[in-house]
Amino acid sequence: MKLNTRLIAAAAAFALAGPALADITIGVVAPLTGPASGLGIPVGNQVKLWPTSIAGEKLKVIVLDDATDPTNGTKIAKRFVTEDKVDVIMGSVATPVAIPVAAVAAESGTPQLAWSPAVLPPGQDKWTFRMPQSNAVMAHAMVGLMKKQGVRTVGFLGYTDAYGESWLKDFTAEAEKNGIKVIATERFARSDTSVTAQALKLVAANPDAMLIVASGSGAAMPHMAIVDRGYKGKIYQTHAAASRDLMRVGGKAVEGAYVVSGPAVIAEQLPDSHPSKKIAIEFVQQYEKAYGPGSRNQFAGHAYDSMIVMEKAVPIALKKAKPGTPEFRAALRDAFESMGRTVVSHGVLDWTPADHWGYTPETGVMLQVVNGDWKVVQ
Repeated sequence: MKLNTRLIAAAAAFALAGPALADITIGVVAPLTGPASGLGIPVGNQVKLWPTSIAGEKLKVIVLDDATDPTNGTKIAKRFVTEDKVDVIMGSVATPVAIPVAAVAAESGTPQLAWSPAVLPPGQDKWTFRMPQSNAVMAHAMVGLMKKQGVRTVGFLGYTDAYGESWLKDFTAEAEKNGIKVIATERFARSDTSVTAQALKLVAANPDAMLIVASGSGAAMPHMAIVDRGYKGKIYQTHAAASRDLMRVGGKAVEGAYVVSGPAVIAEQLPDSHPSKKIAIEFVQQYEKAYGPGSRNQFAGHAYDSMIVMEKAVPIALKKAKPGTPEFRAALRDAFESMGRTVVSHGVLDWTPADHWGYTPETGVMLQVVNGDWKVVQ
């Protein structure tokens, strides 16, 4: 009887002390294998450099490989919300995976920091916030350079999936406003190993410039195919190709390519007046100290920026609830939406209830591959 009394007293004392602090749990879903692994591996590398705590709360990070497969990504997201009870989902880098993950996030009331420019139907991104710049913002920078170069016609070669189609839509709208017309359109699947037929048709159309919409090392293959067919015009790539994998795989064939990017990739070349320069340099120094000179990557930058966002939003959310609860997840979502102007390595974010993209049209930076390296196009 005395033992039971002591147990009851201990339990009462524990209850009076309040609930134990819970870890902040982050579920990371990324393509560490598969066609988009060239983007997912740098993200995974950056995750290893994350801090171990935020605002005095320990971080618990679970990283799972979606293998660039939407079905697998969906299963992982469901596991995160049902078994792991994560406070936030981060990923995927692959747009076809990030979109169904967003559906799981919305259904479960779990905030998602997407690492791809995933386009969701109006009203269905209540719980999803994008770390990359929107395709429309990047198309603004790209079309601006095309106009300056006197480009009037463009051939399009892009993925058959959501990333390719959203780029085609946003680019076409921006191009038409500036007197530029898409005169030939071809598509291919992420898993395709050849685009010879598409390249022949596009080269025959003889546009002033080509726009390739692909990602990572996969962006080199269509670029090489167009060059191999004798095309001599300008070739543009999207921010999903802002990786050294493009140059590693494409070699001399991608010399002279124009690639739109966020500012983090070329941190040292930014003017001192650029708001992101200091943070972008900090990202590059941290990442390249760990993984070697020249290893910086557009998507590793998004993973770095995710911690800047968390470090600003978590203290706000902690005022309302403790991690591991639906109330904390809702408070974290609200904090993302209301935290205001936030400088990250890729620009300046300012999420609002009406805008979960956040970047201004001036965010995109145009790069050119010169002697196997990036050079800002002035």
